[in-house]
Amino acid sequence: MKRIIESDKQNIIGARIKEARIKAGLSQKELSEKLELMAVYTCRGSVSRIETGNRAVTDIEIDAISKVLKVSLDYLFGRENSIKE
Repeated sequence: MKRIIESDKQNIIGARIKEARIKAGLSQKELSEKLELMAVYTCRGSVSRIETGNRAVTDIEIDAISKVLKVSLDYLFGRENSIKE
């Protein structure tokens, strides 16, 4: 299926995920392992590609990532300016 993308990025939330992951003190591997505990199988390499915008993110992954990193979906999508403590 052909995708309509305005830029080279395949997602708009990768940078926010990386910022929240670092703030949470997790490595990409640790995030991947925590997602796996939620039955969301996203390997460390996929986390890396998501963070750089080189991979699309499913809605299930977005929801799980927000829960693991304890950030809102609004934060990930840029509708909140900062991570709440």
